[in-house]
Amino acid sequence: MIHIVFNEADVDVLKKAIELDTSLEGDVIQVKDDYAVGPLAGIYTAEGIEARKQWWRDVLAGGDYAGKVDEGAIDDNKLVADLIERLQNDPAELVWIWAAQNKHDVSGYYWLMSQLKDFQSRIYILYLNNLPFINEKGLIFYPEWLHVIPPREFLKARKLARPITLSEFEVDPDEWAKLQQEEGKGVRLLEGGKKLSQQDYSYYDADLRKYITGDWQKASKIINQFLSKNKQTTGDAYLLWRLKTLLSTGEFDVQGEVRNMKEFEVKNKVAQTSEVANA
Repeated sequence: MIHIVFNEADVDVLKKAIELDTSLEGDVIQVKDDYAVGPLAGIYTAEGIEARKQWWRDVLAGGDYAGKVDEGAIDDNKLVADLIERLQNDPAELVWIWAAQNKHDVSGYYWLMSQLKDFQSRIYILYLNNLPFINEKGLIFYPEWLHVIPPREFLKARKLARPITLSEFEVDPDEWAKLQQEEGKGVRLLEGGKKLSQQDYSYYDADLRKYITGDWQKASKIINQFLSKNKQTTGDAYLLWRLKTLLSTGEFDVQGEVRNMKEFEVKNKVAQTSEVANA
């Protein structure tokens, strides 16, 4: 059995669940790219794959994760090639795809399953969509992420495993293909179920601005406030790129070298002007 998850934190919690139930024994593999952001055009072609890599190079340049693209740590295409080889070599092998109700997992699900139609009866989905679980305090909650579910609760979730149907293998890749055809849209949002919509790359900018105040703040603090308070969030690397894009307009004051998020501070020029006027 091969388990597929889409977040690093999911790997650990699922391994702990496997320790509680050895019938789940198998490799836990993570799809590492975040397909909820970035270009999708030609994503299964050599040109599209390289275009996406170059986009990530640009996004990560001069930041906390600069150089990650070419380190080889993230290679989802090799992951799929290895997965297909294992399925071809072992007719008894099964794949369980674990996904929670968030845009990151659902985008990853679409990207992955669209490449596995030849193994239809052996690819299972566990989509924890609007399902209640019990947290560590004994309270009912509806998780948006797998890693917030206590390991023991995964033992109940396993009962939800079912093969992805032939119909889904026909319809879901079509939905994914439609998203690939929308040019200039780089942010995907989950509307409910498995329905994704797309927005411009600047989608998070307006909310990000709200956390820039009249006081000097490190970029890391601005980003962490966004992540902790905003309803719609994304990865910190993407937010750092968007913050740098906002700063390039010249409408904010900046001090320090605009590289890693802890190396520079940002202040709202309007607020600063008001302070000077009232002095």
